[in-house]
Amino acid sequence: MSFINKTDEQLLLEITRRIKQKRLNQNITQGDLASRSGLHVQTIKNFESGKGSKLLTLIQLLRAFGELESLDKLLPEPGISPIELLKLKGKERERASGKADSTKDEVKW
Repeated sequence: MSFINKTDEQLLLEITRRIKQKRLNQNITQGDLASRSGLHVQTIKNFESGKGSKLLTLIQLLRAFGELESLDKLLPEPGISPIELLKLKGKERERASGKADSTKDEVKW
């Protein structure tokens, strides 16, 4: 499935749909998932319907499913490029310069 042409709202609904399907595939009730995750049942109902979804809720649900490693797949540790490290003389960068590269029009993840 391509996410590129989806709106933010469509992406949110797809993520929450997948979490709900994972719960159903594992035959876990919303109440059981609430107990496992430390969340209120209503929070899970809201999350699964795409209402009031928070990143913290997603993290708590992934923890309850034993799927925290999924976050590393989503956003792997970027590290520092060797060239950037040489420019910084071994120090890690702490701030962005804010200078735009005129050859790039959009951010690529």
